[in-house]
Amino acid sequence: MPDEQAILAANTAFYRAFEKKDLEAMQKIWSHGIASVCVHPGRGELKGWTAIESSWQKIFRNTAYLEIDTNIITVNQSGDLAYVVLIEKVLQVAQRRQQKAESMATNIFERMGQDWYLVHHHGSPIIS
Repeated sequence: MPDEQAILAANTAFYRAFEKKDLEAMQKIWSHGIASVCVHPGRGELKGWTAIESSWQKIFRNTAYLEIDTNIITVNQSGDLAYVVLIEKVLQVAQRRQQKAESMATNIFERMGQDWYLVHHHGSPIIS
C-alpha cells in the first residue's frame, strides 16, 4: 500500500474508533509513548498515552451516540512522519442533549515498523 493510502487508512481507523467509542481500536491506533499529545477542542494539552487514554474513556463513557464526518484538506509526509489536516463535523448525544460541532484538526502520524501510529491529535473549534 503506498504511504499516502496507509496514512489515510490510519486516519480513518482513528475516526472509526472515535465514532464507535471503541477503546480497544483507539489503543491500537495511538502510539503509547510519553511524547504523544492530544488536544481536544476547547481543552488543554494531554501528554502521554495514560492521560490520552483516560480522556477517551471519559468521552466514551459519557456519550450515548457519536456521528463523525471528515473533510480532508491535506496529507503530507516526510520520511516516517506524516500529517493530515481536516475538518471534523461531530454530532454527539450526551446527557440526553444533542450537540453539533465543527473543528479544524491536525493528526500527526509516525511510522514505526510497517505501521502508522497517531502521535498527535489537535482539534480547534470552528466558530461560525
